Amino acid sequence: MNNTAQHFGIENVLKSLGLLAENEGTSTGSQNFSSGELIHSYSPVDGKLIGSVRASTAADYEKAVSTAAEAFKTFRLMPAPQRGELVRQFGEKLRQKKDDLGKLVSYEMGKSLQEGLGEVQEMIDICDFAVGLSRQLHGLTMHSERPAHRMYEQYHPLGIVGIISAFNFPVAVWSWNTALAWVCGDVCVWKPSEKTPLCGVACQNIIAEVLAENNMPEGISCLISGDYTIGELLSKDKRVPLVSATGSTRMGKIVAATVAERLGRSLLELGGNNAIIVTPNADIKMTVIGAVFGAVGTAGQRCTSTRRLIIHESIYEQVKDAIVAAYAQLRIGNPLDQNNHVGPLIDTDAVKTYQHALEAVVAQGGKIIVPGGVLTGAGYESGCYVKPAIAEADNSFEIVQHETFAPILYLLKYSGSVEDAIEIQNGVAQGLSSAIMTTHLREAEQFLSAAGSDCGIANVNIGTSGAEIGGAFGGEKETGGGRESGSDAWKVYMRRQTNTINYSTSLPLAQGIKFDL
Repeated sequence: MNNTAQHFGIENVLKSLGLLAENEGTSTGSQNFSSGELIHSYSPVDGKLIGSVRASTAADYEKAVSTAAEAFKTFRLMPAPQRGELVRQFGEKLRQKKDDLGKLVSYEMGKSLQEGLGEVQEMIDICDFAVGLSRQLHGLTMHSERPAHRMYEQYHPLGIVGIISAFNFPVAVWSWNTALAWVCGDVCVWKPSEKTPLCGVACQNIIAEVLAENNMPEGISCLISGDYTIGELLSKDKRVPLVSATGSTRMGKIVAATVAERLGRSLLELGGNNAIIVTPNADIKMTVIGAVFGAVGTAGQRCTSTRRLIIHESIYEQVKDAIVAAYAQLRIGNPLDQNNHVGPLIDTDAVKTYQHALEAVVAQGGKIIVPGGVLTGAGYESGCYVKPAIAEADNSFEIVQHETFAPILYLLKYSGSVEDAIEIQNGVAQGLSSAIMTTHLREAEQFLSAAGSDCGIANVNIGTSGAEIGGAFGGEKETGGGRESGSDAWKVYMRRQTNTINYSTSLPLAQGIKFDL
């Protein structure tokens, strides 16, 4: 076990989560469906090997889906409140394992410990939400045009839900899907990111305990590990009516086309190119807090990270100076050390993408005002630590039009009215999260109107980053149009059925059609 792992008790964390082999000193993680090559998980915190898991082969995949399909036959008939009880127990297990799972998220993914713990709390919160939902899977009743008839709608379980999740939220996004899918009566097959495989195995171990304690079929929750080829199997499989995919827009387009070809459903949560509009009526202190956390939280690796700050020319210099001063106070280092604000990027490939973006913005006419760079030396041995950077740019720059998963913030200047700022904000292909900083009621309402932000999330006087469980999460345009988590997002995990009951002694036909026999 490496020094960082020893110092922060990672070995005990791995033991607690069932990830440490008894005699090998490496985490292997027992999986139900894995017999392929080893996937090695290296921590971006210190570059050291945490452990390895087996990838799933095509035969393993087939076993997983067959097991899930068999479990669905009985699980769909279980009353929804009883399914909710399983989710409640899962939430209780997460409360017991919160510290350990949060620390694993931080160490394997690289986000700060506070964010790792917060991600597990999101899992707990969605479990609580889903438990209540299990008694509220409402349909509708309506009056029939025929006498002595009754019409109503109801929702039935959909079947197998395939889940493809990304490295940046290695546990929370899975739980958003599974907690709702389970109370809806669905079973789940999950392909976590190959960059954070141990987090996936840890979650599977926790839910496996709950299922075993309740004598429930293991196929209710299945884990398959591997690269994009495993995702392709899920996308092409007609036995999987819904595929929920979180990741890049490029990946999402492939999944959407593949699933649509077989007339399946896809729930897509893809890229974001999120902006905060700062009007002359903004509270500057609040603006700085929201913008800095949004831009550097999770080292800029959130789909809701703030990429663009659209500032009115009358306060541009004031806001720029405040943001630059705030960046000077950032502490970059081991995310398990709670004194640090910014941890590493996920891997060295992400570092190369970051470097390319900084080069591109200068080549396209921008100006770097807070220099970036890769950090080296003691504490930065993994090669994944970079400096959060700020550049003055224009929205038309090609690099600004694309999402870069790194802590780079573009400052954009606007003149004129808030409508001009909204046009700039909407002038990108993505449509996930957005925000406006203003104390002016009319500006806020314009931003939230039908002619305002075209994003799935639009905030006033808070940043773009983060979301509450109670609201539906997702975005428009190249973000994919999907909705997860709260509100009525549960409906995507079910099939809708309209029912008509004739309780008369005759059979009148609709629209007065006569058909006498």
